[in-house]
Amino acid sequence: MSTDVDRRTRRRLGVEIWIVLGLSLGRSAVYAIANILERLSADTALKDQAASINTSLAERPWVDLGYQLLSIGFTLVPVALALYLLSEPGRSVLKQIGLDRARPLRDLGWGIALAAAIGLPGLGFYALGRAVGITVQVQPANLDAYWWTVPVLILHALKNALLEEVIVVAYLMTRLEQMRWSVPAIIVASSVLRGSYHLYQGIGPFFGNVVMGVVFCLFYLSRWGRRRTMPLVVAHTVLDIVSFVGWALLPASLLAALGVM
Repeated sequence: MSTDVDRRTRRRLGVEIWIVLGLSLGRSAVYAIANILERLSADTALKDQAASINTSLAERPWVDLGYQLLSIGFTLVPVALALYLLSEPGRSVLKQIGLDRARPLRDLGWGIALAAAIGLPGLGFYALGRAVGITVQVQPANLDAYWWTVPVLILHALKNALLEEVIVVAYLMTRLEQMRWSVPAIIVASSVLRGSYHLYQGIGPFFGNVVMGVVFCLFYLSRWGRRRTMPLVVAHTVLDIVSFVGWALLPASLLAALGVM
């Protein structure tokens, strides 16, 4: 009887995971895979193609701002769903996954350290991918220049961090543990998923994000991470802010010298 219950529980959790991923990053992964297949079959070489992120959604500034905020809000709905599914009566789900403010200075310090550890090699990896021809030209900030451009880019960075770290690390790793997956299998699944929804940027970013996923998973499970999601959210937010806002503010000549244009 117990075995049947366990089997039913694992089956239910498996269906739940597919639904959550199908509404969020799993869907993004499928589209990214389709996109890279399209890119690889095109007449134009991969290195001569481009991918735009954070684009304007309307010509009129206030309409564009409204659409940007709506996009950010609705993208976070699967995060709310994942948190709701992980919640338990009488226990804060934010405390459960370490997304609270219990250790602000410690979380901030580890987040910045992780961002530095991932960001600098990541920039070099991107430049190498561009040189080898396996990475497209990524344009991370294509919003028109308005007074709200930088704040919205920061919100996009925070949105990406919450979406990815809550779902790919906190939610997915928790559920796969409950399904009795081994730790190595959980890390591989989480990291490959992270890499797969970045495939629209080329082959190089896939491997770069897989490495990032492994580092984040290992930290999350380590005695330093203590299963806290907040340091990962801080690190991811810092990385995206540097990428998004840096692209928007740095001169084109400097970006070209760094090999990112």
